[in-house]
Parts: sequence; C-alpha cells; structure tokens
Amino acid sequence: MVRYFLVLVIAAACVVVARIVARRVFALPDISGRAVSRAIPADPETALGQLMARDVAQHGGRSGVMPLLTGSDALASRMALAEAAEQSIDTQYYIWHDDISGILLLDALQRAAQRGVRVRLLLDDNGVDGLDSFMAALNAQENFEIRLFNPTTVRSPKMLGYAYDFMRMNRRMHNKSFIADGVAAIIGGRNIGDEYFSVGKDGFYIDTDVLATGPVVGQTAAMFDAYWNCASVFAVGDIIRGAGDAEAFGARVAEVLASPESDLLQSDLENSAERFAEGEVAMEWTGVELVADDPVKGQGMARRDQLMVSRLGAIISEIEESFDLISAYFVPGLRGTRLFTRLARSGKKIRILTNAMDTTDVSLVHVGYSRYRRRLLQSGIKLFELKLRGGMTPEKDLQVHPIGLAGASLHAKTFAIDKSRVFIGSFNFDRRSAMLNCEMGFLIDSPAFAEDIAAAFDRRVDFVSYRPELTPEGEMVWHEALGAGQSLTYQEEPGTSWFQQATFVLIGLLPIEWLL
Repeated sequence: MVRYFLVLVIAAACVVVARIVARRVFALPDISGRAVSRAIPADPETALGQLMARDVAQHGGRSGVMPLLTGSDALASRMALAEAAEQSIDTQYYIWHDDISGILLLDALQRAAQRGVRVRLLLDDNGVDGLDSFMAALNAQENFEIRLFNPTTVRSPKMLGYAYDFMRMNRRMHNKSFIADGVAAIIGGRNIGDEYFSVGKDGFYIDTDVLATGPVVGQTAAMFDAYWNCASVFAVGDIIRGAGDAEAFGARVAEVLASPESDLLQSDLENSAERFAEGEVAMEWTGVELVADDPVKGQGMARRDQLMVSRLGAIISEIEESFDLISAYFVPGLRGTRLFTRLARSGKKIRILTNAMDTTDVSLVHVGYSRYRRRLLQSGIKLFELKLRGGMTPEKDLQVHPIGLAGASLHAKTFAIDKSRVFIGSFNFDRRSAMLNCEMGFLIDSPAFAEDIAAAFDRRVDFVSYRPELTPEGEMVWHEALGAGQSLTYQEEPGTSWFQQATFVLIGLLPIEWLL
C-alpha cells in the first residue's frame, strides 16, 4: 500500500513539474510594452458617416436598429459594410470557418485593406482551426492586423494548451461584432461560418443579429478597443510562426468564388445594409444600450459588477409583466432558477424556448438544463423545446418571425421584457456565458420587436417545439402540436433512447455544471 501511495505521489509530482516546464517552454510573449491602438472615430466625410450624421440629427441623438433575421441577409449586410468602409473595419468573433462564407468575408476584408482601410480582426483562438497560414498571410499585409484571444503557442495539436494551462484556455471570447468606419455595427449570435448563414443544404443554426448606427456604435467601438488592447489578446505574428502562404489564400478565394454555391449565394443575397443606405428601408430609432463583460473576465479577474450577468440579472429582476426568452443553451443554475421561479410565482408570465435533445449540438448542455426543468415547470413557467423537423411534420417550412424557426438547431440568444424591451447578443443563459466566456449584446427599447417575439410565442412556437408539462400526478410529459387541433403526447423525452436517458442521469450527477 505504501508503495502504491509513493507511486501516486511521484506521478502527481511529475505532472506538476511537466506543467511548469510546459508553461515555460510554450510561454506566451511579453506584451507589456505594446502600444495602445484605438478605433478611428466616425467621420462625417465618409459615405457611411454622412448617412449617420443625417439620421442621428433627425432622431434626437438616438440609435437606429434593424434586425437581421435571415442568414443570407446577415451575411450580405456584413459584406456590404466591408465594401462600403473607407477608413476602418473592427471585427471580433468566436468562430471563423474556412468555408464559403468565411472565405468570402476574409476576401472582403483583404480587399478593404488593399484600398487603404485599416482592418483589425480579433478572433478567439478556439474557433479558427485550419486558418493559421491564412491568418499569418493576411496579417503580413499592409493595413491588416489580426490578434488572438487566449491563444496557445502550441499550434498542433492546439488542445495540448489545455493540458498545461487549462484555467486560462477554458476562458473564451464569445463576443461577435462587425464595425465599419465607426458608423455601422452588426452584433448578435452568429459566428462566421456557413451553418450560421444558412449556406448550403446541410444543417444550419437559427439566429438573430441586429444592424445598428448612431451613438451605440461608438460604445461598441470603445468595447472593441478594450478587448483589442487587453492582456488576454496577442498578435498573430507572436503566436504563429512564419509569414503564411498568401498564394494559397488567393487560390482558396478563387476556388470559393468559382464554386456553384458561391454563385448562387451571391446572386441571391438579401441586403438590409444596402437597402437602408439607399433609403429603401427605415431603421427603428430608439434607445439602445450596450451590455458587455469587462475583458478582465478572460483572465478570471472580473469582479461581480464587471460581469454582464450581473447587469442582465438586474434587468430581469425589474420585470413587471412578462419575460420571453430564446436561448440555444439554457442552464439556469440554482441562482437563475431561483430568480425565474420567484418571478413566476409572483405572477409574472415567463416563457422560455430552448433546444430539444434532438436539435441541440451540445448534449451535455441539455443534461444541465434538464436538471432544472421540473422545478421551473412547478413554478408555472412555460417551457418549449425546439423539435427536429424537416420531413417530420406539415409545419416543416413554418417561419416564426422574428425568431426565424425554419431550420435545424436554435442558436439565437434574445429575450423580450414586458413587450417593451429586447436583448440581442451572444449571451447564453448558462454558467459558461455567466462566469467563463466573455459576452456582449444590445438592450433595445422596441415595443414593436418585443411584441413580435411575444406573438411568436402566442401563435406559432407550439407548432415547432415540444412542450414539457407536469401531469396532476407529477409525471413529466411532452406535447407536440400537429395542427388541425391534433397533438401527440410523449411519456418519455422525445428524440432520446432509454440508454441515452440513463446515461444523462449519470452524467447529471457529475460536478461539471460550471463548465457548461
């Protein structure tokens, strides 16, 4: 027994020593002397600046907003802003894929830099697999600078970084923003990749972005600066060796542009940004507040008052009548469950839409959610779980605007309060968004948009979701509306086998909720 104990002690000591050595060998570069970089202020002499100056003056200093409900509109509006920019593009994302939409947008940024636009691209190192050579090549070009959030200097396999620096690497930048000339910004839940813009025939995510102009864009630019200059962010040139392969990137762009999917995509793109610039559609001019985590969260050093969840908790606590939440990943935890159940028991109308087991892309998150499902239902909260569709029901083509429930997996993160205010952003109601990931979003005074979300719950969400409910005997069942007054009732969770259910019960006993 003593021998085995000594072996364990020696093994543990070796692990500790190996971690210390790895952190020295693969140390991050020193950035203490790095110069601070700032956003270029909006210039009324630029085309976008003239639009903002004209409209802000007409609307008393309020901000203008326009929801981007479809993937094609969200992609085309980003492309249009990149083409229209004359001075600067500042953009940050959690995921950027090497696919049709990802390459088209990288090409648009490169062309902007080539015509003299300063491009600053901030990416989370977790979501840029396979892009090292392209990032290095673009970063080497004039006017184009790329930085990475909480990167690892071990580029292959990158997961090795978690082995010796887990607590830092587990903190990610989930923010999503695209700012052109300090004048127009797009924020929301979409990353950069075909599944987020409904490109191609494969499964895609249902999401919501918002195009904004006016004073809130200045706030968003200032927040971008805070992240760009923070201690968790490092220049690509200090992390990725070599100058990359510019020719390979050019060949990849040519390949994408020559593809049938690209032709179809670019010929069929909607474009709210361009239609607004041409006066074809109007924005809603109203009060808009940026809500975001302080970037020190990426170092694990944020105080409670620097966390976005604290501000959102205060906002939700002020509910007077109703709260309609759409959250792709919903793990309220004990604190959130107490807040929601307290509100429901005090007479507030609480409705929550999240993914069902057969639509979520992260099964462990669904396990975390299911731990609180019964308690939420007992308090009178109405839950809806987006079901797998396609050829399954007559409602397969149903659109539920403004949520846009026509596709595969829910990815939106939005809520409406008292049919008067709406939040659109990157924040999921789970422990990861609350305590680990950096997040951001807009809180918008918009009775019209809030009413649209409420109407979607009132009239149509039933047809695209399962509705869990407790029977008088305390058993949980799931109802599925089929139309024409017909419905199905499931005694077991739809889309799961008995083996999955047993496995999820066991997983639910593990102390991993803080990672979800």
